[in-house]
Amino acid sequence: MDQSPYKEIIRKLLFEEQWSPEQIANRINLENNESIISYPTIYRSIYKGLFDQVFPEGSPGARKILRRKGRKSVNKRIGDRRGRFTDVKTIHERPIKAENREELGHWEADTVLGHRGKSCLVTLVDRKSRFLLTGRISKNDSICVRDMIVKLLSPLNKKQRKTITPDRGPEFTKYKYFSRLCGIDCYFVDPWSPWQRGTNENTNGLIREYLPKRTDMTPISEEYIETVANKLNNRPRKCLNWKIPYEIFYNKSLFLTKRDY
Repeated sequence: MDQSPYKEIIRKLLFEEQWSPEQIANRINLENNESIISYPTIYRSIYKGLFDQVFPEGSPGARKILRRKGRKSVNKRIGDRRGRFTDVKTIHERPIKAENREELGHWEADTVLGHRGKSCLVTLVDRKSRFLLTGRISKNDSICVRDMIVKLLSPLNKKQRKTITPDRGPEFTKYKYFSRLCGIDCYFVDPWSPWQRGTNENTNGLIREYLPKRTDMTPISEEYIETVANKLNNRPRKCLNWKIPYEIFYNKSLFLTKRDY
């Protein structure tokens, strides 16, 4: 690895783009149509300290950037009014093409909360491509969420906005408005069933690596939020056979590992 022509590419993707060793290795191999490097090799290089030059002596070094798994579950039922509005179409009525990820335009929706009810993010994730749309709102209420969903979806063409699936939180009670204005059918998951929006839940977890819980999002710049979205939309996914969401959503091929670094 010391003399590997890909060492600088790997370093950049690890530290600047926050890709995992598995994502890096498989994307390099995909773009070169051959097995050039394995992700265990990258892990071994990290643990041997080959990327530790920029870290203080005695620190964990590059090992600290390896993504940690797992989180504590939170019971939201106490004092939560989600599920109280029932005049909605449910996820069980959603088209089979949305369920099977057969086509673009089927979105899952949620919010990523900031510190103590202040600014937060609205997140929309396309089920097929895992492409993320996100924007910051001043507070987590139905008016702000409604307006942001309209802002995020309006620029898309009709083939890119077919259905949207939020949870039953009170912030989505204005669903009839954004559904009508954007020409998109709205379906709701069952109460207290976040796994029915698993694509969005997973993406929100990735966002938390950049905006941890209890972060006050008010002073965070729009440019930084856009940067986070771009990083996730240009990161290869195992579930996409190591393609990236941008490539799937826009049907374009990118060569991310062949830049002149």
